[in-house]
Amino acid sequence: MTPTAHHYRYTDLHAAGEPVRIVTDGAPPLAGDTLLEKRRDAMTRHDRVRRHLMLEPRGHADMYGVWPTAADHPDCALAVLFMHNEGYSTMCGHATVALGRWVIDTGLVTPTPPVTHFNLQCPCGPVAVRVETPADGPIGAVSFDSVPVFAGPLAQTLTLPGHGAVSVDIAYGGAYYAVVPARRLGLDLADSPTESLVQAGRGIIQAGRAQLAIRHPDAADLGFLYGCIITDERLPGESPASRNLCIFGGGQVDRSATGSGIAARLALGHRQGLIGPGQAWDVAGLSGVAFRGVIREVDADGHLIVTVTGTGHYSGGGRFEVEADDPLPDGFEVPARLADPGG
Repeated sequence: MTPTAHHYRYTDLHAAGEPVRIVTDGAPPLAGDTLLEKRRDAMTRHDRVRRHLMLEPRGHADMYGVWPTAADHPDCALAVLFMHNEGYSTMCGHATVALGRWVIDTGLVTPTPPVTHFNLQCPCGPVAVRVETPADGPIGAVSFDSVPVFAGPLAQTLTLPGHGAVSVDIAYGGAYYAVVPARRLGLDLADSPTESLVQAGRGIIQAGRAQLAIRHPDAADLGFLYGCIITDERLPGESPASRNLCIFGGGQVDRSATGSGIAARLALGHRQGLIGPGQAWDVAGLSGVAFRGVIREVDADGHLIVTVTGTGHYSGGGRFEVEADDPLPDGFEVPARLADPGG
């Protein structure tokens, strides 16, 4: 029998159709006194974990994962790193929703009916999580309060091949997004081919990273353009719910509306006078299943705390192995052309 070089155990969930693969065994301990230092350690010394579990042949181009680790914040039950096809996110709302259910089911947090409260340490900062845990029924919805989110800079012009000059708004929801209505791209969110929208979103990410200087006011590690959100311009309170398409990381397509993306959209909507404190905005992504966002607080600087609510559902789990003689020991990505290297 061929010896195994690495093995992992995992649990898979999804929130609104977007996968969440939680590493439960096999990942090495991470060095660092803070979560951002541990994130750097994962990136520089242990990126094989991400590549093994996110990329082919065990994952795929749109897989998403969570690497739990010990919290360094005294008020947090646990800390997590978020990972995807390109690297490591600073925040992930859909994964936080799924984690809310998982930590109760695994006993990491003891339920206190009817609603269980705990804090989750994310790379962007701690977030407060609330899980509906009735005494005599199944776990229900999961809500989390964002880190302070904000809009700006607005009306940034990008030069996009095939589209010319396109104006986008930048908003921070725990990660930075370029938000743009589909019509500015000559597209329709409902009727244009999904692949056309995805390619436009990937183009905006590439152009934004090359043409914009994005700096977070508190942490340099958070100052980069993470994704693009293409919207339908439907307003809060309109029926049916607003839809958006989020492309992030290395061109990955979110099946959900994107939890941190909803926080960013509410920050932008508040700046534009479209939504105020206490108002709800239901937003659905590719799957058609909506998350709900509500502005919880607004401070004097225009920074918001946004509550995002959704549900998590199990889809599987098991064990992965990487054999010592595997010709693809670090996983691979499907190349754009066969002449290109596979990741």
